[in-house]
Amino acid sequence: MRPSACKATTLLAIVAACGFCVAGASAQPADQFFKGKTISITIGYSPGGAYDLLGRLVSRHMGKHVPGNPSFVVQNMPGAASLVAANWLFNVAPKDGTAMGVVSQTVVQEELLKNKGARYKTSEFNWIGRVNADNVIHVVSHTSKAITMAGAKSQDIPTASTGPGSPSEVFPRLLNAVAGTRFKSIRGYAGASAGLLAMERGEVDGALTTLSTMRTTFRTQLNDKTAVIIIQFLSKRSQDLPDVPAVTELVDNESDRRLLMTASASGDIGRSILAPPGIPADRLKVLRDAFDASMKDPELLAEVHKAGYEVEPATAAQLERLTKETLATPLDIVERMQKILAAE
Repeated sequence: MRPSACKATTLLAIVAACGFCVAGASAQPADQFFKGKTISITIGYSPGGAYDLLGRLVSRHMGKHVPGNPSFVVQNMPGAASLVAANWLFNVAPKDGTAMGVVSQTVVQEELLKNKGARYKTSEFNWIGRVNADNVIHVVSHTSKAITMAGAKSQDIPTASTGPGSPSEVFPRLLNAVAGTRFKSIRGYAGASAGLLAMERGEVDGALTTLSTMRTTFRTQLNDKTAVIIIQFLSKRSQDLPDVPAVTELVDNESDRRLLMTASASGDIGRSILAPPGIPADRLKVLRDAFDASMKDPELLAEVHKAGYEVEPATAAQLERLTKETLATPLDIVERMQKILAAE
């Protein structure tokens, strides 16, 4: 063989070997990939609220169910009712399986309503699983003149808001438009806990939160009735609150009812974990399986019981179906919601 041919053959062999190495690295099994890694959970709200508490709960237990036992860290990224975190997860976060997040239950509705701040496509997120469903409730101080829905139609009710797009502003606005209530959103609060504290201080008359938050962080106020639940944002009354009207009971025509049901569907998304698009399929399966296992973990369930949390898991497949159904909302309903929420 001529020297030049020999050199060419050697060069091809080297290239082929390097190509094999690269292919081998990219095909690294998921259980080997996660060993020694750190997985971050980015929470789109400030510490102390239900999103934060349940995100941290997952971080303490999920790692032992991931092959390689990676460590988990939590970072809070509040802003724009969690849109800052949602945008970061979709556009910036690593897409290798080492980043997950917890954002608003209204993440699908924000895209549906074409919120300019929502720079993501919900259908491209990778759902990991749901910790619990989310019964959003409107509570008012016992000192308020509007401790019933009838009272909320007779006078302005200052209500704490975490900003446009959040349930704390979306739901009151929709009710004002279709049910004749007079909720007045007061913006600037970092989360549900901040809103409830503002209500206690007398800065506002009411705030929106979840039943799980009231039963944990604000259990005393719930038990001594200094905080009164006047409505629950579900399509029908929950077994936990049989005496509190569901939001759909406040209207008497099908168009208004469908609008409120579309908005209330976010409760089924609830406190869920999602991840950026583009994660390799085998790593995504590992994360989903680990999440499902952690929701059955005796140590996690014991912590849940001790703290008074609520766990009502849903799988990634169920969340994908919910997302698809919500994004398929009829255009006339979407346009009406847009018009209501755009009005000042």
